[in-house]
Amino acid sequence: MSSSKTNTTVRMFGALHTIRKERGLRPFEDMYIPPEGRTGLELANELDLPLDKIEGVFINNLARSLDETIHPGDKVAFISTGVPGPHRYSLGIHSAGKHLR
Repeated sequence: MSSSKTNTTVRMFGALHTIRKERGLRPFEDMYIPPEGRTGLELANELDLPLDKIEGVFINNLARSLDETIHPGDKVAFISTGVPGPHRYSLGIHSAGKHLR
């Protein structure tokens, strides 16, 4: 997954962090994102993340759905399901997760 041309660090939080550690992988990955970008769904698939455990993706500190485009240099973090109620609203996860269903 890593390349000598990496330009974006992708982080995994919550259960996704745990899943990566259980697989013997780091909870973050340095990746190459082409100039035209890639969707969160494409990155999740490349990272072999279980889609049923993903609530959304933070892109530059904003919660978004997996169909959003990620560009080189963006700050990226996958959000797992199970974030408690009040935090879902304050972080914007509630609306991001709706797009996945």
